[in-house]
Amino acid sequence: MTFLGISSAHWRDIGIAALILAAGFVLARVAIYVLARVSRRLAERGREGLDIMLLEALRMPLFWIVLLVAFQAALDQLSFLPSDWHDQRDDLIFVLWALAVYFVLHRLVSNVLQWYGARLAEGTDARIGDAIVPFVRRIVLILLAVIVLIVILSDLGVDVSAMVTTLGIGSLAIALAAQATLADTISGIAIIADRPFSVGERIEILELDTWGDVTEIGLRSTRIRTRDNRMVVVPNSVIGKSLVVNHSSPSTVYRVETHVGVAYGTDLEYARNVMIDAVRAQDWVMKEERIEALFIQYGDSAAIFRVRCWIEHYVETRRIMDKLNSCLYEALSEAGISMPFPTQTIYHRVAPGDREGLVTVLRQADRDR
Repeated sequence: MTFLGISSAHWRDIGIAALILAAGFVLARVAIYVLARVSRRLAERGREGLDIMLLEALRMPLFWIVLLVAFQAALDQLSFLPSDWHDQRDDLIFVLWALAVYFVLHRLVSNVLQWYGARLAEGTDARIGDAIVPFVRRIVLILLAVIVLIVILSDLGVDVSAMVTTLGIGSLAIALAAQATLADTISGIAIIADRPFSVGERIEILELDTWGDVTEIGLRSTRIRTRDNRMVVVPNSVIGKSLVVNHSSPSTVYRVETHVGVAYGTDLEYARNVMIDAVRAQDWVMKEERIEALFIQYGDSAAIFRVRCWIEHYVETRRIMDKLNSCLYEALSEAGISMPFPTQTIYHRVAPGDREGLVTVLRQADRDR
C-alpha cells in the first residue's frame, strides 16, 4: 500500500522521525526551563557568580544541541533515502555539530569574560575590565571562528592549506605594517596590568622632559595634561622604554630642596640654625618631618648648603620653592649673613715695549666713546 508514491513502511519511518523531532523540541524546552529555574534559585541565594554566568551561557546552546540530537536521530529513521544521501547527511550533521560547538564556546567565552570584567570593575582594576577584556574577547572569538571555519572546510574536502598559508602571510604582513601600533598596544596592556601610574596621578617622563597629570590610559597612547593646560599624547611604547617618575606615589607628601651659598668665614652652625628656624616658621612646611640644612660642597665663592623640608602635597611644589627661597633670602639678610655671587678677576700683563701702543689705543677708544 502506497500513498503519494511512498509505501506505508516509509510513512511509518517518517512518522517516527516526526515524533522524535517533536520529543526533542519538548525535551529542549524542558532543559532550558530547568536551567532557568536553577539560575533563579542560585540568584535568590545570593550566588551571583561564575556558576550563574555559565548556566546562562549554556541555556540556548543546550536547546539547539538537544534539537540537533533529535534531528540526527530522526534522519537515521529515514532509511529509504538514496544511498548517496548518506554522505551528504554526514557532512550536514558534521557542519551542524561544528556550528553548535562554536555557539557553545562563543557563549562561554563571552559570558566568562563579561563576568571577569565585572569583577575587575568592582575593584581597583577597572581599567583592565574596560580596556583589556573587550580586546581579549574580540581576539579569542575571531580565532575561534577562523578555527571552526577551517575545520568545516577541511571536512567538506576543501584544501585549506593554501588558505592557512594565506592567512599566515596576511597576518605577518599586517603585523609588519602595524608594528608600531602593535608595540603601543602591547605596551598599553603592560601599563594597565602593571599599574606604574594611574589616571589623576602626576608623572614625569625623563627622556621626553614631559611632566603633568595623567588624564587617560588607552591601549595605544597615554594622555598627559601639563601644568600649562596642554595635552600631550605619548605612545605607550615610548613610555614602556622610558624612565617614568611617579610624583603621586606612594603618597602626596613631597620633599622640596634648594641650594644656598654663604660667604666663607661665616659661622656655619649659626647659618644652619638661621635657615632651619626660618623654614620651620613657615605655615606650609610639615613641622613633624625633618628640616635640614646640610653643608654639602665647597663652592668657588661660597659654602654651599642644601636646605630641604617636606610639604603635604606635590601640586604645590613650584609655589613652595618660591616661598622657600624667599624666606631663606630674607632670614639670611636679616642675620647679616652674606650670600656672595661668583666673581672673576682678570690680570692682563703688558710687555714694556707694548705699553705706549696700549696707551694710544685706550686714549683713542676713550675719545671715540
